[in-house]
Amino acid sequence: MRTIGGLTRRALIASIAVTAALFGTLAHAQVDEDKLGAWYMYFWSIPAGDRSYGFQGDIQHRNWDSGGDLEQLLIRGGVTWTPEGRRELYTLGAAHITSEPFGPGGEAVYETRLYQEALIPQRLGRKIHLTHRFRFEQRWVDNQDTRFRARYFFALNYPFNQDTLGRGAHYLSFYNEVFLNLNQNIGDGRRVSHFDRNRFYLAYGYSVRDNMRIQFGWMHQETDAIGKQQLQFNLFHTF
Repeated sequence: MRTIGGLTRRALIASIAVTAALFGTLAHAQVDEDKLGAWYMYFWSIPAGDRSYGFQGDIQHRNWDSGGDLEQLLIRGGVTWTPEGRRELYTLGAAHITSEPFGPGGEAVYETRLYQEALIPQRLGRKIHLTHRFRFEQRWVDNQDTRFRARYFFALNYPFNQDTLGRGAHYLSFYNEVFLNLNQNIGDGRRVSHFDRNRFYLAYGYSVRDNMRIQFGWMHQETDAIGKQQLQFNLFHTF
């Protein structure tokens, strides 16, 4: 049988076929950064009222596309504490996250997370409502060592037709959040960079009631590997 560079013709054809199949698989698994994703999110809270303690949480269904290709399902909740006579909110909570790769198929990755955060509201003038949030996370991801991450979130809400975000308010919402990995080694010789990701967000919001707001917006998320845009549909509900 004829050989080409020491390979039989049959072996060469088989090698080309395997290489093509592997390339096709890798190309299929690569994230399409141009495809617009969509995140559907519900945030709930039970404020402290006359007491110092309350509860809050959120459920987020994140998609690589407008729907159907799951990126993440995140379920999170925590106990909150507000010092007497103050507006700051401190939270101790936990989360469970299911992540799936881009495209059909692929094995899901599961994560359990603990977090501690401080949320500091601020008001400038009559209309500008600011929020600073500092969050520290301990993360247990499948087949990885324990990971630690710090996050800083800065938000601005600006109501157009009134001074508050109460019932009937039409408002602009903006935020930026940066994520930093505090440890680079994640096990088995694998490393991640200190920079994890940044999220930039713009949205329109409307207060249906004093205790319920809806938002529709756009977010750009930049990681150390990809940059991708998502539409966001948010419901904020205070009991």
